[in-house]
Amino acid sequence: MSKRWVIDLDDLITLISQTFEQNDIGVQIATETTTQVWARLQSATRAEFYSAGQNGLQPSLVAVTPIANYAGQKLAEWRGTRYSIYRTYFATGSDEIELYLEEKVGNDVENG
Repeated sequence: MSKRWVIDLDDLITLISQTFEQNDIGVQIATETTTQVWARLQSATRAEFYSAGQNGLQPSLVAVTPIANYAGQKLAEWRGTRYSIYRTYFATGSDEIELYLEEKVGNDVENG
C-alpha cells in the first residue's frame, strides 16, 4: 500500500515571514507577517523522504502554489499546525512552485 496521497481540493494555507528586532534589553523579538494563499497539498514522495532524511529532515507535506504567491517565506501553517519550508522547487516554464514542508517541534500554533 502506498503512503502517497493527494488532497483533491485546493486548501488555504498561510505563509509566514518573520522579522526580528532587539528590544531595549537586547532580546530578539519576532514580528510575523502572514499571507493566505491557495495551494494543492500532497504527501512527499518516497525519494523526498530518503533525500531529506539524509540531511536530518522529516518531510510532512508538499504545497504547490502559483509562484506569484511565494515571497521567500520560511514558515507555513495549515489546519493549526506550523511547518518550516525547508526547500522549494520551481520548474522552468511552470507558473507553480513546490514548497517542501517539515513539521517541527515548537511550531504548533497552540503551543506558541
